[in-house]
Amino acid sequence: MESFESLIRAEFAPKTTFLNTASSGLLPARTVAALHEAVALRAEGRPLGPLHEDVELARASFARLAAVPATRVAAGSSVTVHSGVIAASLPAGAEVLTAEGDFSSVVNPFHVRGDLKVRAVPLERLAESVRPGTALVAVSAAQSADGRVADLPALRAAATAHDTRTYVDFSQAAGWLPMDADAFDFTVCAGYKWLLGPHGTALLVVPEDFGALTPVLAGWVAGEKPWDSCYGPVAELARSARRFDVPPALFSYTGLRHSLALIEELGVAAVHAHDLALADRFRAGLAGRGHAPVPAPGSAIVSVPGLGHRREELARAGIEVSDRAGHLRASFHLYNTPADVDRLLDVLAG
Repeated sequence: MESFESLIRAEFAPKTTFLNTASSGLLPARTVAALHEAVALRAEGRPLGPLHEDVELARASFARLAAVPATRVAAGSSVTVHSGVIAASLPAGAEVLTAEGDFSSVVNPFHVRGDLKVRAVPLERLAESVRPGTALVAVSAAQSADGRVADLPALRAAATAHDTRTYVDFSQAAGWLPMDADAFDFTVCAGYKWLLGPHGTALLVVPEDFGALTPVLAGWVAGEKPWDSCYGPVAELARSARRFDVPPALFSYTGLRHSLALIEELGVAAVHAHDLALADRFRAGLAGRGHAPVPAPGSAIVSVPGLGHRREELARAGIEVSDRAGHLRASFHLYNTPADVDRLLDVLAG
């Protein structure tokens, strides 16, 4: 069996010091090869059946990572689309609790309804702010801006106590943070960050009873027999979460299928240990140089106030990070090494 290091060396050869997975992950070699084959298949006029099969293989792989049956996973194109379906299901006047400054794809669909009561509180106060009458809590497992990890066990307990539904976005967590989607009513994840897939993939996990969602975007792919559902109203919606599918970006799902296979081979526990060791190394190095990152223990994302303006300088040095509201955001994933961390620290000290 290949080791963690040998698998990584076989799959990645970045030309930069890439510390920006929180924006988009690198594509593994196997994914790039699969995308080339998918493009050739389409260009040569061959049947697209294998690409549709890849959607189902990606669905099944993600389900294993999320620890739920594949019948509870819907395939879509973006977190925003899935959030919109959930927002559309709420009755007028329902209260939605969110975290201040959370990613817009998670919260904005609830705001644009116009007839919902959307309340935002600091992330650290989210669980204690659930109250009688709160219909839904919507939050990212890890915050995009600074990597802070939500107290999900506390949120689950508070939601259970008040009969409140939960919607958790794992886009900045799945792939490095162990995920138990069954602990929440709805979970969602974009595939192009820590899961290392192409853009255009996002997966939604729903309860067995569908959680009172209406499949407002249902088209032919949402039918129990999709190829018999192409014309006129769909006679029978899928009996699984596939009723919430939207037409998939086939190339993207082909890529995601192979990227997810790599995550499964490596194991989330191993990736978690690897990523956090690098993030903690960076935090310790910052402290030794007089910088204080945003407190985010247990996160693979590190945000440093006041250093965002150095992003362009770092890019010229071949180091890719992000500038988020004046903060330098570095994110560490499986293809990064201690040498990458030390190089970033050295340039920042220069």
